[in-house]
Amino acid sequence: MMEQRLILITLLVKLGVAAAVSSALVRSVIFKNLLFLEDRTPRQKFYLTLWIAFPLVLGVWIRFSVKNFLAADLAFETSILIGVMVGRASGVLGGALLALPALLHGEFLALPFNILCGAVAGELRHLTRDRNNIWSFSPFIDLSIYRWVRRNIPHPTADWQVIFFLIVLLLQFVQNQIADAFPGRLFHIEAPNRWIEFLVYLTAPAVIGTALKIWNSVRIQLKLEEQEKLLLQARMDGLKSQINPHFLFNTLNSVSSLVRFDPDRAREMILKLASILRRLLYSTESFVALRDEIEFIDDYLDIEVVRFGPDKLRVSKELEAASLDVMVPSMLLQPFVENSIKHGLANRVEVGNICLRSRLAEHFIVLEVEDDGAGFQAANPVNHTSDPESLPTSSGIGMANVAERLKVLYSGSAILQVESRPGQGTLIRLRLPILSAEDMQALSYDEAASVRR
Repeated sequence: MMEQRLILITLLVKLGVAAAVSSALVRSVIFKNLLFLEDRTPRQKFYLTLWIAFPLVLGVWIRFSVKNFLAADLAFETSILIGVMVGRASGVLGGALLALPALLHGEFLALPFNILCGAVAGELRHLTRDRNNIWSFSPFIDLSIYRWVRRNIPHPTADWQVIFFLIVLLLQFVQNQIADAFPGRLFHIEAPNRWIEFLVYLTAPAVIGTALKIWNSVRIQLKLEEQEKLLLQARMDGLKSQINPHFLFNTLNSVSSLVRFDPDRAREMILKLASILRRLLYSTESFVALRDEIEFIDDYLDIEVVRFGPDKLRVSKELEAASLDVMVPSMLLQPFVENSIKHGLANRVEVGNICLRSRLAEHFIVLEVEDDGAGFQAANPVNHTSDPESLPTSSGIGMANVAERLKVLYSGSAILQVESRPGQGTLIRLRLPILSAEDMQALSYDEAASVRR
């Protein structure tokens, strides 16, 4: 009776060891990255095999070092696990590594048997049509059989998970027969009766299924983070690339009118427009130096001055020299300048003025875009916000997009201030934290999903 209890405890501890080792492995960033890859290079397969096999090799060694601690030996299940997850060659390599401690203690059949398990599991991986079958494997085979029966009523096909489950049981049977025929040459847990033997057989797929479930949960989490990152990247690209198509149409019309009587000016406008479009199409950086952002705005404003005429639009700049090297979000100022021209100055008869300012204030950079245009009526003359939904409705989509970008990139620490009075103009002030290189890398697309949360 005590022997039966010891075997039952051993089987339970085996499941615990499998869960503990699997959970410990996914704490490594390297292991998670290797696990996430669908198509691995030979080197990546080799590294993943070592990551899985090494702690379980120690488990086999512990079986010989600690009396009656048989639960530490998961060589059989791990050989199958490596083969089905990584492939035939890796299954053979992993099985050989797991057999080394056993070989040193006289269990000479451990090497060929582990290699056989890894190769068979690798072949099963090769035969599956959908790799998700591997990750969704469950030791609760009754559910797999139920799904298989329902699926095969209209279209009879073989179920990979049922086949894998049966192969594991078959290899377990082969292990037991070899161990009984050659005592001391291959490790297995001897069962005193049929009931215990039945539980021993079920433990192997349960151990494999436990590891796969733990790793699959991490794999799904990584996939969700990757999808969220791609979604946020697309969203950021969309917000960053906002430029009014009417500006393009109007610029092309201005170029066509200049071609005849001022071809040099038309050529200059084309070059500046090409520079703007190149920046929009090929810029992938989230942050640029303020100097580069001002150069982009200069191209934009030069085109607008040609369109409206120097007697209708004047531009001045008050830029602190030290602020020009500070990194700011790319395509930050263009929507504000466009908003000033479109809503503030376009309908004026007399000359309109736009002033760009920048200065440093402690650990912040302050940017201002001010015009003396029509302004707009607001409930409060000064509106402080980091939320795009709280901007005045007359401020335009471009400003809301910038506010949304700032909210994502700075996680609410950037301040957008709008001050406007009808007939007197509008002042837009940005107060942005000065970020270090490490901060900008953390706020890049690779980490933007975590910032968003």
